[in-house]
Parts: sequence; C-alpha cells; structure tokens
Amino acid sequence: MTATIEPELVDRALRADPDATAALLARLRPGIVRYCRARLGRVGGAYTTADDIAQEVCLALLRAMPKYRDQGRPFTAFVYGIAAHKVADAQRAAVRDAGTAPLDTLADRPDAAPGPEQRALSTDLARRLSELLAQLPEPQREILVLRVAVGLPADEVGAIVGMSAPAVRVAQSRALARLRTLAGDTLGEVAA
Repeated sequence: MTATIEPELVDRALRADPDATAALLARLRPGIVRYCRARLGRVGGAYTTADDIAQEVCLALLRAMPKYRDQGRPFTAFVYGIAAHKVADAQRAAVRDAGTAPLDTLADRPDAAPGPEQRALSTDLARRLSELLAQLPEPQREILVLRVAVGLPADEVGAIVGMSAPAVRVAQSRALARLRTLAGDTLGEVAA
C-alpha cells in the first residue's frame, strides 16, 4: 500500500522546506517506482529503465513543484500525471531506439541474480501479463496499475483518471473480470 501523504507535508514542501521536500519524496518514490515498473515492465531482464524513469519523475516533480497550484485534487494526481508523461516519453524513446542498445560488458564478479531458468520463467510470466494487460482499454489498464501495482486508494485514482471513487472500483472490477476471461482463453489455447 502506498504511504499516506499529509496535506501539511505537501504544503511545507511547496514552500521550499528542504526537510519536508525530502520527506515527501521519500514517501512518494516507492509508489512512483512501482508505477514505472508496472507500466514499463522489465527491460533486458532488469528494472533498470523503469527505475531510471522513476528518478526522472522525481526530478521533474522537484522542478514542477514551484508551479503547482492546488485545484482541489489530491497532490498524488499531480505526481502521477507527471509519471504518466515520463513513462509515455520512455515508451516512445524505446520504440524509436529499438535495436540500438549497446551490448553489456562482462562483469568482474559472479552474478548474484536468479539463474537462467528462474529468469526465463519470470520473463515469460511478465510477458504474458503484459500481453493480457495490453488487451484492456487504456483507462482500465491505468486503473489497474494505479490500484494494484502502486496501491493508491480509489479516490486518488479517481482524481488522476477523472472518475469518481465508486466508478474506479467498478472499472477495476470489470478490468479484473476481463483479465480472468482473457487468462482463461489463453490457457485454453495452450491446452488445445
């Protein structure tokens, strides 16, 4: 579950209190990382790219905070709006730069990461989940990422996507039901 962000902390951070800004970023960053990882997935068997984009989100947030104006929406709506733009930029860049990534260099010490079989299983599961999520309409996909991967409450997700909290819960339920159906269809195809 995501950490609760107190309005007083946001107010102090917006007034350029360095301690409040550090505390605010410390509370927001884990959710931002989960959001970026859920939207971007694993690249090359690691979350490096998603973690880099999460860092860019935090930097963009710091640059944007002086311009922030409370419009009656949760501050997290502002934060995840920035995150959505940074993820979209990263996705466009990945498509544009596909096939131009340099080869990794050999490590000087043994790799402590999971072995090839576990990585293959994890990668296959992530690929299947991404394929299933890709079959959902964008609003349902965004709601699932924010609710399930990031752990935001329905009212905050509603503020981000422009829906009421009950409508978010209904859309989430429908999206999960659709995923169950799609997963069942996929399993049926594999068994056939």
